[in-house]
Amino acid sequence: MSERYGRVVHENRARWVKQDGERWAILSKEPWFGGEPTGDFVSGEYFLAPVKPGKIVCVGRNYRAHAAELGNEVPTTPLIFLKPSTSVAGPSDPIERPAASQQVEHEAELGLVIGKWIRDDTVEAARAAVFGLTCVNDVTARDIQRAEGKFTRAKGFDSFCPVGPHIVTGVDPLDLEVRCTVNGEERQKGRTSLMVFDPYQLVLFINSVMTLEPGDLIATGTPAGVGPIVNGDSVTVSVEKVGELTSRVQDRGW
Repeated sequence: MSERYGRVVHENRARWVKQDGERWAILSKEPWFGGEPTGDFVSGEYFLAPVKPGKIVCVGRNYRAHAAELGNEVPTTPLIFLKPSTSVAGPSDPIERPAASQQVEHEAELGLVIGKWIRDDTVEAARAAVFGLTCVNDVTARDIQRAEGKFTRAKGFDSFCPVGPHIVTGVDPLDLEVRCTVNGEERQKGRTSLMVFDPYQLVLFINSVMTLEPGDLIATGTPAGVGPIVNGDSVTVSVEKVGELTSRVQDRGW
């Protein structure tokens, strides 16, 4: 049975919530730390990003067709990199196009939210460490990425990691449709079953490199079809059985 969690602003505080029919029950703390309903409810009109990750671990070229469209080889081991926690944007926040880039692109991805500490552990532990799933847009300044041959600046701008709107538990991540539309036009569509390294293999590999902690976020890679977004666009990342994350695009003010 799946359950749905999120974060909302309530009485000027960010609070964790759990869906209860048409309402959202306020939790005492993070759900992966055993947060229980307090007895208070909110309507949940204004959702924040459903995670405050200590780190965001991303995976490059995890779909063969995407590697091909960028002219890259398919990795023989997972190609991982980090985005800063300050790049996280919630479902009500815009994607801000910085003046430093003329080619900002969308990348629709399945996100894994970690619920347990895990380091150098087994595939069974890797499965158990995944608390739930969410939608992620790994926004990328492609021109900067190509020019520098690096990932950090190109993917690290504020607002370059929209996440949400919720975390869904009890859903198998191994064969889900991942889709992106821009202004209603389909740009990307793929299935997680086509990943080079499946979600649990990714957790197993990453925890052999670094300790994964509760609340950490893993962005599992994007299907083919990435493309530019410009001021005024509406970008929707959808993951089957998980939800839809829509972000508006605006030029970054200075």
